[in-house]
Amino acid sequence: MSNFLYPAAKQLLLEGSLNWLSDPIYAILLDTKFYTVSPNHASLADIQEQAFIASSAILTGRTTVNGVADADDANFGSVKGSMVRALVLVKDGGTAIQSKLIAYIDTALNLPYNPDGRNLTIAWDQGPSRIFSL
Repeated sequence: MSNFLYPAAKQLLLEGSLNWLSDPIYAILLDTKFYTVSPNHASLADIQEQAFIASSAILTGRTTVNGVADADDANFGSVKGSMVRALVLVKDGGTAIQSKLIAYIDTALNLPYNPDGRNLTIAWDQGPSRIFSL
C-alpha cells in the first residue's frame, strides 16, 4: 500500500484535535513483516510491537502552506534490526492507545532500508505534496 493519511487522522484534523504545527509528532520506522497496514487503524495500539524498529525525536521545522504539510527530515540515529519498509507519523499521546496514527509512508528517500548500525535520515519528498497534503 502506498503513502496515505489514516482516516481517523483526517477526522482529528477536521475537529481541531490534531495540530500539525504544535502537537508532538514523531515518526516510527516499521518492519511491515509484522504490520499489516489498514486504513481502519487509529492508534499505536493497532500496530504489533514487533513491527517497531526505531523512533525519531519530535519532528522539527514543521510547516503548512496551502494545505501541504512539511518538516525537517527525520533523523533516527543508529538503526539496527529488521528491514525498514515503512514508517508511520504519530501524534504522541503518552500511551499507545492515546498516540494517534497520522500517516503511513512506504515511499520515501532511503526506504526500504536494511539497518546496518549507521545513522538513518528519512528525507521527505520535495515535490508539491511534501509529507502529505489535504
